Amino acid sequence: MINIRHILRLYAQNHTMSEIIVQTGIHRATLKNIIADFKESKMSIVDVLQLSDQALDELFKKAFENVQSEKLQILYGLFPEIDKELKRKGVTKMLLWDEYKKKHPDGVGKSQFLYHFSQWKATKTPIMRQNHKAGDKLFIDFAGEKLFITDKETGKAKPVEVFVAVLGASQLTYVEATMTQKKEDFIPACENALQFIQGVPAAIVPDNLRSAVTKSDKYEPTINQTFADFAEHYNTTILPARAHRPTDKAVVENTIKIVYTRIYAKLRDRVFYTIESLNEAIALPLEEHNNQIITGKDYSRRQYYENAEKSVLLPLPHMRYEFKKQLFATVDKNGHVALSLDRHYYSVPYKHIGKRVKLMFTNYKVEIYFNYERIALHKRLQSPFKYTTDKEHLPPAHRFVAELEPDKLLSAAADIHKDVRLYLMKILAQKQHTEQLQKVCLGILNLAKKYGNERLIRACQRGLSFGVYNYGTIKKILNGGLDIYEEDDEASTVADMPQHDNIRGSDYYK
Repeated sequence: MINIRHILRLYAQNHTMSEIIVQTGIHRATLKNIIADFKESKMSIVDVLQLSDQALDELFKKAFENVQSEKLQILYGLFPEIDKELKRKGVTKMLLWDEYKKKHPDGVGKSQFLYHFSQWKATKTPIMRQNHKAGDKLFIDFAGEKLFITDKETGKAKPVEVFVAVLGASQLTYVEATMTQKKEDFIPACENALQFIQGVPAAIVPDNLRSAVTKSDKYEPTINQTFADFAEHYNTTILPARAHRPTDKAVVENTIKIVYTRIYAKLRDRVFYTIESLNEAIALPLEEHNNQIITGKDYSRRQYYENAEKSVLLPLPHMRYEFKKQLFATVDKNGHVALSLDRHYYSVPYKHIGKRVKLMFTNYKVEIYFNYERIALHKRLQSPFKYTTDKEHLPPAHRFVAELEPDKLLSAAADIHKDVRLYLMKILAQKQHTEQLQKVCLGILNLAKKYGNERLIRACQRGLSFGVYNYGTIKKILNGGLDIYEEDDEASTVADMPQHDNIRGSDYYK
């Protein structure tokens, strides 16, 4: 769904179909279907981009169905190798078509072969525009040369990366030292660049960095999921520079050369012990660079930015992006899913038991998704082998048990009789685990369903007279019918025994 949003943004920015195909790798027929479905929906681009992933999937599902016959799919898969072979001396299209037909007798005919190859080839050799529109693109890359921070204890210098971001039109530049090129450092650096330029460009153009592009490919690069999520948060598009196409990233590569002269050179004799102190030192020469008059112009990068580019950038969102990590897991039978990094368990609605879900988590929260829909949100707790449970996620029967509290139990007992409540109070006063004692009380209250309230009252009264407080005692009283006989009845039976001459009186033992 992120790819569809990417395509629609490019279309809304008046990119040609060929440019969209090059940047996204989508097939021309699929692209036509997407645009047709968009027009048919009669929705604005803003409304479509605000749809949920599931709604977007439904809207454009047909666009991806049967866009190519199986023959054409096979043929298009062969074109990269065919294009490579054509560069060899003596190899012609006719020769390659003959070889194709021998391997694929049921394949397309010669005219179709030539037509589809020319269509495919046209999408791979577009004419690149060299003029950069204000607010259109932010080019980003890491410099090849490193800077260094020094360990105070050992005196050993450690190399650090240098992130560079450049606006295409004004060439306003942002530079930041980071510990690594990993996404944990890369994405915050991108965010700092957006904060620095005080806006969001229509597109961000990274080189084929691992933190930005999961699969580097000349024709169809795959954007890193976290970086794509970052772009979604800032309502911008990711346009990876094509591999082996230096013209795609000339702006940032030329800027890096200038950074070596205007920043690196000025820091060459200084020692830095922290990444923070290094970045503080970078800030001054960076500002001088942005304020310096551009060669052959009568204005600086900062002046051009302030006058022509700042106003056309998209506004920054109110909230900064929270860096998210993700993993997939299967919901356990107990309705919880494990965040393996912390070995902590979080609940999901019980209907998702056994389903495979995606966990997106930051330092502070855990979001759980199934089929594009967020099904649970929890505060992140890094205590191992513990459970975080939302009672609303439990089945009704389990929810009642989970919600047991002493006050609720005593209130239910009081509704039956004060002696039942007193008996439960005696149980809850014992020095045992609270949850276990609550289950005992629940078990006693449930006996009323089988024996009725009156018998339970008498059983609890008999239990109180015994001074024994547990579930087993009450159950035995009820099972044995001991609650039916009153002590007073037994006492009167003994008092009314008949007199007899053979019975010795108390005087006999004196």
